[in-house]
Amino acid sequence: MKQWSVAQVQQAVQEGTCSEEDIQEWEKDPRAGVRKACAAWRKREARAALQLEQWQEMCAVENSFARNGFQAVGGVDEVGRGPLAGPVTAACVILPDNFYLPGLTDSKQLSDARRREFAGILYENALVGIGSCSAQEIDELNIYQASRQAMVRAVQNLPEKPDALLVDAMNLPLDLPQESLIKGDARSVSIAAASVCAKVHRDDEMKQFDAEWPDYGFAAHAGYGTKQHLEALETHGVLSIHRKSFTPVKNCL
Repeated sequence: MKQWSVAQVQQAVQEGTCSEEDIQEWEKDPRAGVRKACAAWRKREARAALQLEQWQEMCAVENSFARNGFQAVGGVDEVGRGPLAGPVTAACVILPDNFYLPGLTDSKQLSDARRREFAGILYENALVGIGSCSAQEIDELNIYQASRQAMVRAVQNLPEKPDALLVDAMNLPLDLPQESLIKGDARSVSIAAASVCAKVHRDDEMKQFDAEWPDYGFAAHAGYGTKQHLEALETHGVLSIHRKSFTPVKNCL
């Protein structure tokens, strides 16, 4: 049998060109470098298996809709209910058949870099609609109704009309079959995809506001009521993008 050098084993493991049979054989090798490479392969395979299992679990609701004839199922989620400034933003995402994006989950569980990586993949492969309600609309409607309206706009802004909807903890006034899921961004791949797209879109908008009003630190806190933001409100005053119906802002008027 071919004698592999430690470097060759490490390269095969890193590039994924080895098989289970190779690993089983190499695990008998007394060299520490080979054993370490095999352990890394086992760990990676276990993580991949777990991600696949989680993905399959999060596809359960979509699969149920598909069995009932609904092919274009849109997942809907929103971000930005809590901030003192900026819009509440929603996304609706229809994933293609046989789509798989390991690690996709609730956007709050992902790093900014991973969210942006995933958003790029989603925009390339899925149908995405974005909707939002401004701070002025939030003040007029209240945050619950504004969040709902942002979700409706996201659905309406899809390139194609969905057959059905999966919505994170909300019922929408749309003539479409839909199911509301509590903590849906952790239970449905479509809703998780929507949470990622909505989060990235809103963060980018807050960075634009940061460029316009650099004293407030919007790029850092995205409009949430951090110490930096509250101090900026006290020092520099209320802006047009602030939610004047929210108490910390109202107190500065």
